[in-house]
Amino acid sequence: MNFSGLIHNLGPLTITGLAQGAIYALFALGYTLVYGVLRLINFAHSEVFMMGTYATLITWGFFGLNQNSATPGLGSVLGYLVLGLIAAIIMSGVTAVVIEFVAYRPLRRRNAPPLAFLITAIGASTVISEAVGVATHRNLRGVPPLIKPATVVHIGNTTITNLQLLIILLALVMMAVLDVFINRTRLGRGVRAVAQNPDGAALMGVNKNRVISLVFLLGGLMAGIAAVMYVLKIGDTRYDAGFNLGISAFTAAVLGGIGNLRGALLGGLVLGVAENWGAGLFGTEWHQVVSFVLLIVILMFRPTGLLGESLGRARA
Repeated sequence: MNFSGLIHNLGPLTITGLAQGAIYALFALGYTLVYGVLRLINFAHSEVFMMGTYATLITWGFFGLNQNSATPGLGSVLGYLVLGLIAAIIMSGVTAVVIEFVAYRPLRRRNAPPLAFLITAIGASTVISEAVGVATHRNLRGVPPLIKPATVVHIGNTTITNLQLLIILLALVMMAVLDVFINRTRLGRGVRAVAQNPDGAALMGVNKNRVISLVFLLGGLMAGIAAVMYVLKIGDTRYDAGFNLGISAFTAAVLGGIGNLRGALLGGLVLGVAENWGAGLFGTEWHQVVSFVLLIVILMFRPTGLLGESLGRARA
């Protein structure tokens, strides 16, 4: 264990962890929204994220950004960023809604048991992942760095780059927008009503199927934004890019309290920091071990997660 290294690099590890955790947080919102309403885990959500990464890279490539491109200027960066966000949220949103319509809605109509939903989710995940793998020949697809990291804040040996700041701020802003939407708008009230009592909400005139589609759409939109942040940070993607990240995002949702939007944000940030601290203390190969040990310890003392449930009963 390298305690001296951890203490010396505590600042850089924390900032890097917050940036990574911001991606986890937006990714985790899809899990927590669907679970809050339907009480099921959408394991195909990792492929919703993956489709967003491909949409981003394909769009950028179509508009001239490729491996042979020079680092674009500020105006071009903003243009590429907007185009990437539009492409990713459309692709991820459409993918999420199609998954709900094709894979889950027929099961709901037949009052299928929860195990059927779980198997269908895993099947949908595998089908999408393998289809993209075959279409791309399982090759890595990437682009040169769109945003060249530059130091914005420097305190001691801790530096915050423009890219880290952008990722963290974007996650916080989108989290705030989603929180306001769920808690302050008419559509959000419908989501909370269905989460609390689906039959009662239907008797009050709430269209349950429309609300469920909206929940999948919102989760897909957040996954699309997370996909753009991931591409900005990593620079490439593969057909299985969402698998490991999906596990971490699901862990973040459970850690914060699955069913709680703010819990997803807190869980993502805590998980990202814990992983980086664990990597600094034990080595990079141990970072996921540390995060899952943390999850187990927290759930032993607080089974509902850090913030517990809030989307439905007492969750509103």
